Amino acid sequence: MAEGGSERNRHHPNNLQGLLRLAVEAGSVGDTAPELHPMPEDRRQWLQDALSDVFNGQLDEVKQIKDCLQILNETSESDLNEDGRRSNALDTVADLCENLDNARDFCKLSGMQMVVEQFLECPDPELRWRTAHLIGTCSQNNPFVQEHVLNLGMMPKLLELLNGDSSDMVRIKALFAVSCLVREQEAGLLEFVDHDGFSVLMRAMQSGIEKLKVKAAFLLQNLLISNPEHKDVLCSMGMVQQLVSLIQTEHDPFHEHVLGALCSLVTDFPRGVRQCQERQLGLEDILIERSRMLKDQEEFQEELEFCEQLLRICFSQPEENGMDR
Repeated sequence: MAEGGSERNRHHPNNLQGLLRLAVEAGSVGDTAPELHPMPEDRRQWLQDALSDVFNGQLDEVKQIKDCLQILNETSESDLNEDGRRSNALDTVADLCENLDNARDFCKLSGMQMVVEQFLECPDPELRWRTAHLIGTCSQNNPFVQEHVLNLGMMPKLLELLNGDSSDMVRIKALFAVSCLVREQEAGLLEFVDHDGFSVLMRAMQSGIEKLKVKAAFLLQNLLISNPEHKDVLCSMGMVQQLVSLIQTEHDPFHEHVLGALCSLVTDFPRGVRQCQERQLGLEDILIERSRMLKDQEEFQEELEFCEQLLRICFSQPEENGMDR
């Protein structure tokens, strides 16, 4: 009776994972063939509803994407975004396309092509940055979409927006999209390099937009870690000297990411080390002074660690808390 009561009081699962678990449990009780009984009407109805919800949910999201595409197509040029309908539609699609399947469906519906052709370079910055954000959201960790976007020729357009759009937000979102197309994506990285993407990143780090500077330095650091074969090209274009010049400005939390990128550039790379050792740069003195300044400030401990690492790699300085000599 206890077992029967427990079975009757068990809650029905309310999602696909629970449904599958229930099926496995039902098929794995005991070693003998299960005794077949008619399914109770309430359980049969629940099972039918659960399966319907699972499959209809995905169909409903695809319908929402189609509805948004209709809005984006139908709004006339004269009222480009006055009522915000296009902005709302782009936001909705971006939310839905955080699901990888929805992002693929969006591309298969020719949605990506339509959106980038109409809005990525349109006069309204609200639509430009939302389109760039949508590209990044769909492309992130999604090889199918990455390939689709690259085939549409988006890399040079995104780099152009990143390099000089009049809107700070457009530049930030263009960098997000570029990042999603190049990280762990060989074809995207090759296009990035072919279109002088590293120079664009450097100019982003030299901008007056704090968020853009940090994100550009962070992307550079990650690309150097995962793709060390590009270090030689970066040294040839003067990246070491450019990074050192950035940390010579008034101290800024952004310097942590610059020093991180510099560490990635010189690690296991003698040419980068030799360039850091050039006397005219004065990098050793900069690092020693910076380490002294940061040693008692907990919020800058990661930056301090980068300073100590660079001193150790480039100037044979042992790692010491005080850095006194």
